[in-house]
Amino acid sequence: MDHTNISSEGTHSKLIGYLLWLFGFLGAHRFYYGKPVTGTIWFFTFGLLGIGWLIDLFLIPSMDRQADLRFQAGPINYSLAWLLLTFLGALGVHRFYQGKWLTGILYLCTLGLLGLGVLYDFWTLNDQISMRHTERGIFNG
Repeated sequence: MDHTNISSEGTHSKLIGYLLWLFGFLGAHRFYYGKPVTGTIWFFTFGLLGIGWLIDLFLIPSMDRQADLRFQAGPINYSLAWLLLTFLGALGVHRFYQGKWLTGILYLCTLGLLGLGVLYDFWTLNDQISMRHTERGIFNG
């Protein structure tokens, strides 16, 4: 088990999920748990006018379990990568953390490709990390 993970087990953390839920009317917690379609809907409707956001308070444990089952564990910490994306995404810090130096520099110089790259990463970050973990397992296994 990876002891650097913020959660005690699994790939995602309920604590981080609830922290992002505070910004949940913008869909942050839904993106974190690998639900980009509903994350986008929450973003444009302010969490379904707050109703969906409030209901999600009770759905986070289930979303956490689903994400833990869906995404591949490994050395890159999902929670840390998501915090870096959420708060420093336009500077590419989450890309530097993943070892993607070229695109990290590109994001740094273009403010996350003027926000479009950051939006792309909100949609795909879990899959990016899971893929890197799978690739490392293939090459190291």
